[in-house]
Amino acid sequence: MIQTVVKRDGRVVGYNEEKIKAAIRKAMLQTDAGEDEGLIQRIADRIGTRGREQMTVEEIQDMVEVELMKSARKEVARCYINYRHKRSVARKAKTRDIFLEIINAKNNDITRENANMNADTPAGMMMKFASESTKPFVDDYLLSEEAREAVRNNYIHIHDKDYYPTKSLTCVQHPLDHVLEHGFSAGHGESRPAKRIETASVIACISMETAQNEMHGGQAIPAFDFYLAPYVRRSFVEEVKYVEQATGQDYHDLYDAPVKDYIIRPLEGLTGRERALQQAINRTAERVHQAMEAFIHNMNTIHSRGGNQVVFSSINYGTDTSAEGRCVIRELLFSTYEGVGNGATAIFPIQIWKKKRGVSYLPDDPNYDLYQLACKVTARRFFPNFVNLDATYNQNDAWRADDPKRYLHEVATMGCRTRVFENRYGMKTSIGRGNLSFTTINIVKLAIECMGIQDEQERITAFFGKLDHVLEIVARQLDDRYNFQKTAMAKQFPLLMTQLWNGADQLKPTDTIESVINQGTLGIGFIGLAECLIALTGKHHGESDAAQALGVRIVTHMRDRVLEFCEQYGHNYSVLATPAEGLSGKFTRRDRADFGEIAGVTDKIYYTNSNHVPVYYHCSPKHKAEVEAPYHNLTRGGHIFYVEIDGDATHNPQAIADVVDLMDRYDMGYCSVNHNRNRCMDCGYEDASDNLTECPHCHGHNIDRLQRITGYLVGTTDRWNSGKLAELNDRVVHQ
Repeated sequence: MIQTVVKRDGRVVGYNEEKIKAAIRKAMLQTDAGEDEGLIQRIADRIGTRGREQMTVEEIQDMVEVELMKSARKEVARCYINYRHKRSVARKAKTRDIFLEIINAKNNDITRENANMNADTPAGMMMKFASESTKPFVDDYLLSEEAREAVRNNYIHIHDKDYYPTKSLTCVQHPLDHVLEHGFSAGHGESRPAKRIETASVIACISMETAQNEMHGGQAIPAFDFYLAPYVRRSFVEEVKYVEQATGQDYHDLYDAPVKDYIIRPLEGLTGRERALQQAINRTAERVHQAMEAFIHNMNTIHSRGGNQVVFSSINYGTDTSAEGRCVIRELLFSTYEGVGNGATAIFPIQIWKKKRGVSYLPDDPNYDLYQLACKVTARRFFPNFVNLDATYNQNDAWRADDPKRYLHEVATMGCRTRVFENRYGMKTSIGRGNLSFTTINIVKLAIECMGIQDEQERITAFFGKLDHVLEIVARQLDDRYNFQKTAMAKQFPLLMTQLWNGADQLKPTDTIESVINQGTLGIGFIGLAECLIALTGKHHGESDAAQALGVRIVTHMRDRVLEFCEQYGHNYSVLATPAEGLSGKFTRRDRADFGEIAGVTDKIYYTNSNHVPVYYHCSPKHKAEVEAPYHNLTRGGHIFYVEIDGDATHNPQAIADVVDLMDRYDMGYCSVNHNRNRCMDCGYEDASDNLTECPHCHGHNIDRLQRITGYLVGTTDRWNSGKLAELNDRVVHQ
């Protein structure tokens, strides 16, 4: 006798014969003879008594077909079979429609979910096919019932859900020194250790490209200047030897001679040892420049993930004060300023200046001149962004100015904002670690559901009750995903789990990765604090002190609960100010359909990113900093502060420095600056003219605005989804 039924999504429910009877009745009504209640009941009885204790929906429907074919009403069997077929087609219709849109290269939010991915290419299409096919499998078989319901009801979004079955991790900060010193195997062939700056530059690219194919997030190098500095010196020694060969002189004493700075200067008037030294310096600086130029070019042209997208790459630098490290920084900035190809702004890597008092920020600091250059480059090229090593929560007691490996104790940022630093299970560092996975909560919906409560205090209390419930679901869901990820074997990640992740060098190929990945983080994110506050109080945090106080209270509560989850589950949970891209309109569309258009809440097609004040809100950079600053300490999984400035910033690097000063003054962790930049998509010409419609170089009219989408640049807004395009059009200058 049938007791339970396994549904198509994997859920087990109690057997209900009324559903069988209803289906047969519908089929009978399609025939001339109509329904026969006696036959319906006899068939239901036979199936209920003859079936196994637990059966699937499909098995039960097969039995119905057999019973109908054995009866005198065979025409009902044909209708029933036809009905089953139509239901099957209906269930597949959504997937079919999505696949057709991918095939036809439709420009929509499915194909434009990730602006760094070209879903129009064969590789891009294949990846989208795989993505859209995999997500239902995850829903049906890998998520718990409560997590599945939370996703279905628009309370949470599980990021990179299509990669869930692969057990892959999100991102990692590459310990590039390990790779450069020892070489690596990417699974097919091996790379020897680097000996000169050109090789080191190429291996840095290959390391990130290889790891990108093993992960679903981004790749970063946390101390680019420190890692490449030794190869500047080795290249310098090569150049001294070339001079020795050319002149027949012995200059071996220069091999270890101190070099104040690798600055190119004329050789006129120099003789002997002095000339040999400057010639070697000049040639070394030229080689470093070419290596940095090649590095940037490669990171914008080398494709990963089946040839579908360039590597989502980031590099952190700015605190190496050695002559060699300064040379790497200087030539990297010069190359970035010049641009790639026809002078176009490089989209990758995302470059991040490590700002630290006493090192790379104040006028008396050894790298202050390079900091000024960084501001100049940002004013033209958007990068570098700036990470604040002086923020109270970004400091490390182990950092020492005279430590040649002090970079081990410096926070580094991943791309658009991801931060990994604190560690319950190992050394406090960013290096050799990353985010494992993250999930975002739709706090706007929680607030909308409380809007009908008239008493404000009761309304807010109800909101926190709902927030607690969803936070607990997300903590369990991330723990479930972690427990699934940890079963992967080291051999599934040939580079990541041999050279990059802390402790991975101790793993054998068939060992699971469980012993090392708990040093990573599990991110609990949120989106739409502004809309959430409007729903609860009538105003957002940029326009009301009371709303700001509530906003800080909400995110503080999230932080406190996350600390509890760290103890409860034994993981590095963190709060993430979610860098919503594809998610920016996804939550909103559903909430708008469910609740209608609510002024200030669902009246746009996107929710405001994380804790930012709305992009349409007119305010000064100072006010924006005052409002957003408190959230940085609370969102240690990642955050960003940005300012939108007007006009051509190319000749105004001080405007960039002013934003960094705000970051320093208000204890913020990470910042960037947006400004106007036009790009001709035909020839690559760029300028900052207002409303440019014709390229002055090739006279083409294919002009696009280069813009930052969530923290990274996108070469064309053609790849932006509708929510982010709407947000872009709403952005106002902060002045």
